[in-house]
Amino acid sequence: MNDIKQKIKTELNAIESKHKVEILYACESGSRAWGFPSVNSDYDVRFLYLHPREWYLSVDVERRRDVIEQPINDSLDISGWDLRKALQLFHKSNPPLLEWLGSPIIYEEKYTAVQRMRDLAATYYNPIAASYHYLHMAQGNDRDYLQGERVRVKKYFYVLRPILAVNWLERDLGVVPTEFSVLVDRLIDDPALKQAIAMLITDKKAGRELDDGPRIPEISDFVDRELARLKEKQFQKALEKRPIAPLNDLFRSALNEVWGA
Repeated sequence: MNDIKQKIKTELNAIESKHKVEILYACESGSRAWGFPSVNSDYDVRFLYLHPREWYLSVDVERRRDVIEQPINDSLDISGWDLRKALQLFHKSNPPLLEWLGSPIIYEEKYTAVQRMRDLAATYYNPIAASYHYLHMAQGNDRDYLQGERVRVKKYFYVLRPILAVNWLERDLGVVPTEFSVLVDRLIDDPALKQAIAMLITDKKAGRELDDGPRIPEISDFVDRELARLKEKQFQKALEKRPIAPLNDLFRSALNEVWGA
């Protein structure tokens, strides 16, 4: 693991040099962050970065590219967002970004901007938008991979996790945690279902073939039952308009902290 961390660090340093940016934060996303990687899973590295101040003080700033994407190479999938873009999405309660901020695997964290975002997460979190995001994800993956007597077994994770995320939000427990095990431990009481999920995780981590196989009754029954219930549910809650001023302040403070006042 130390070798891959050093390789990732080297890649991030090269990105900083090539694009003349400062990387504030880099983390793992996807199956490794969620806690159910297979032995050959890619490393899905996501990062937030900041250009020098002059880059933003430009007439054409709205037309400038605000993402950096690297070609997938040697199991490394590395991409990042400019902090300004990230804060715009944060204001909209973007679920993938919030998962990055809560990742248990952090490769780099410099300066205070990301921790300030975590501190503000409860203010900007929109449980209605998040609920619909996760529900649509679960419905799409179920429709594409889990119909019939033989299913794409590993895709159970990509239906279970968003369903449990919606369950988490239904209970008003706050920002959905990134780690799958936290959702399972907190939300699932049925011993048979819990055991079936645990066995599935063990098989995936061991690298066993999970592409095509018979449906797992305990998991499929839970998925079918929850998706049928959630299909009829309306997620409604009065929400105040989130202020933009604290995010403007965060952005300016980050510029000062990284590049000087």
